[in-house]
Amino acid sequence: MAKYNMKLLSDEVARKILKELRFGAFRNNRYLPTERDMAIRMNVSRTVIRDALSILEGEGFVSRKQGFGTIINLHVLKIPTRMDLEVEFMDMVSDIGKKPDIALFKVREEYADEIKANNLGVVEGNKLLAIERTVSADGANVIYCTDYISKSLIIDNNYTKTDLRKPIFYFLEKFCNSSVYMDLTEVKAILADEHLANIFNIKVGEPVMHMDEIGYNFIGDPVLYSSEYYKEGIFNHTVLRKKI
Repeated sequence: MAKYNMKLLSDEVARKILKELRFGAFRNNRYLPTERDMAIRMNVSRTVIRDALSILEGEGFVSRKQGFGTIINLHVLKIPTRMDLEVEFMDMVSDIGKKPDIALFKVREEYADEIKANNLGVVEGNKLLAIERTVSADGANVIYCTDYISKSLIIDNNYTKTDLRKPIFYFLEKFCNSSVYMDLTEVKAILADEHLANIFNIKVGEPVMHMDEIGYNFIGDPVLYSSEYYKEGIFNHTVLRKKI
């Protein structure tokens, strides 16, 4: 539990530092202060700062090398939307300077068809919890997503619709005692059918980006299947690739 709490704190501090890099005291800097100075500034231990900087380094926002200190990658910070990072939909909309909102929210139970069963590693016909939502930007629908979780994964059924409105990762951790360690995503352009055309207020046949995503826990078991659609021309999805 102590290690888990330490990870949560490191993640929280990493997000705070990132906010400072983008909008705060460090936004025009080329280097970050020393770990000692950062620890004092954030009122945490140097271990937490070191872990937080490791997170940001892994995401490409900073680079660290002995003798050089921590370099701020200003060119990476300028990228509003990245496909290689797991970012909540509301934050994704905020990052492009628009006001986010949940325009549609529905919860239902359904039985797994062949595709969903294969993606979630369950038997066809198993009960699934489906959470459907549409996210708007300045009042216009820009993201449509349905998340699927096997009902057998849920260990605490005392959840409410309010719990389900929160990010799906919160629900997985709190009510399934699980989390997404990594995901595999298939990205392709499709032509909008009537359903998508109505959601995005576009014409049938206009292009839409579709992302089919399977989330796996630490031991490689699928715990989440998401089908996401993005309105064309709203987000510039960039991928950061680092040499290893």
